[in-house]
Amino acid sequence: MSEAEIIAAIRTVLDQHMSHPHLAGFAPEARLNEDLYLDSVLILHIFLNLELEFGLDVPEELISRQDIATVADLAALLARGHGAAPAPVAGEGVHGELDYDIKVHCFVSCLCDGLKKRKLDHRPFYFGIWDTPFAVSERAQLLYHGPGITQDFFKAWFERLYGVAIEDWYDAARSKEENIETLLTRIAQRPTEGSVMVMLDMFHLPERENKFNQNPFPHYLMLETSENPDMFSVLDPDYRWEGEIARETVLNAVRQPTVAGGYAFDGSTAHAPDDADVRDYFEACFRPHDNPLADRLRDIVKAHLAGRDGLTLGDLPLAMRELPVITIRKYAYEHGFAYFWRALKLPAAEFDQWCDEIETLIQLLKTLHYDCMKLGQTADAGLADAVLTRIDEIDAQEFKLKHKLGAIFEQWCAKRFPAGHGLETGRAAQ
Repeated sequence: MSEAEIIAAIRTVLDQHMSHPHLAGFAPEARLNEDLYLDSVLILHIFLNLELEFGLDVPEELISRQDIATVADLAALLARGHGAAPAPVAGEGVHGELDYDIKVHCFVSCLCDGLKKRKLDHRPFYFGIWDTPFAVSERAQLLYHGPGITQDFFKAWFERLYGVAIEDWYDAARSKEENIETLLTRIAQRPTEGSVMVMLDMFHLPERENKFNQNPFPHYLMLETSENPDMFSVLDPDYRWEGEIARETVLNAVRQPTVAGGYAFDGSTAHAPDDADVRDYFEACFRPHDNPLADRLRDIVKAHLAGRDGLTLGDLPLAMRELPVITIRKYAYEHGFAYFWRALKLPAAEFDQWCDEIETLIQLLKTLHYDCMKLGQTADAGLADAVLTRIDEIDAQEFKLKHKLGAIFEQWCAKRFPAGHGLETGRAAQ
């Protein structure tokens, strides 16, 4: 197909197969996210329908591309039949300045924002993110957030690592309006270097980009007063966004029954973490012998294949809908590798190779998501073996990363604690 034919096919898919409500601005130069409100999941739906309805081949490497800006860009890549990424920009890499950053968890990103302002290394705090708890519903749906998931683990370790006390100001026993009154008081009385975090439903902030098109979309960000009393100054470190949003719009997002939570802390007391605390935190986080995500993904697919509790293959795309939110957490491995790599002054080129291995894991997870959508939409059980094989590949790739990361952690421990206090001699890992 030519680029013009592919552009026409994309419009047909959005209109006839996806009933997309934002077609008024459709054009070759229309931006996928900003103009057409297409997130990564919806773009996968476009790929799937182009493959199934128009017979267009979608290369695996194209599925994980994040630099496709417009409809024309997408059509050009599909017409060429490949999705080669642009060449990376050369730099100092892992041994350069500490401004290199990864955003993968809203609560952690909010806490680390103050550390970066004080030129403190925030990367150790990301050790636990790659295996951050998630939930699986009774209907075998993968959920990045759910009842019973708290921030207590990260809260306690942040206080120990960096010396910053974090206060949980949200009281679940009180009404929404009472908690909002507390929030307003906290914002009004915020210390100069203080931060006020609140959980809100991003789906109800139409001014903000919703990359994952989730509804609901629980998310932590930080609020301050504005010179305009009808506005809040909003800081969203996880999405690298700062600006003003109408006060009532923000409070409406806080009022939603899908969200509840808030914290306050003063970053002026932050200090660099002690090596012993970094060691203990890594050991508390690191799970060298199991991969919770791969295990649960396998269970979910098998539950749908077996028709457990009335499930069908048609339910599988919904069950995997939140996988992209959990997938990006795996980028936290880069912070783990970078922290120990820098401390040990290991070769930068080899670090880049392990970053490629992390990217391979991300690619496998994104391709799995696409495969599950295809399995669900076609209801072709013959595709199931390939899906389960893909999960096995994900499992093996993550163990490969953990094996190497555990090895350089042991090397770091041998240098910092000559008497021996690594994974084998220190506290038992989870």
